[in-house]
Amino acid sequence: MFRLTASAVGQVHEAARQGGAEGLALRLAAHQKPDGGIDYRMGFDEGTEDDIQIDCEGVPVVMAPEYVPLLDQATLDYIEMEPGQFHFIFLNPKDSGYSPPTAD
Repeated sequence: MFRLTASAVGQVHEAARQGGAEGLALRLAAHQKPDGGIDYRMGFDEGTEDDIQIDCEGVPVVMAPEYVPLLDQATLDYIEMEPGQFHFIFLNPKDSGYSPPTAD
């Protein structure tokens, strides 16, 4: 299923604290683009009874059932893209733009 790296877990908790969203789940959504890439959305929200609910290393994650096929096997990471610039990224083998991470 979906997973978060340790770095992403820490930043999600920090973002929830800073945004006053502690106690809310991380909601994920994904849409397939015409070029085969995937557009990702995330934010804090309350889960509903229709949602798929999972626990990722202590982070409650919710998504509507229709997004599961695109998010299954994906990983959310939080990395330094440029010196001092950190971003969440989705690593998803189902995304046409996916390339596996390499060790430096």
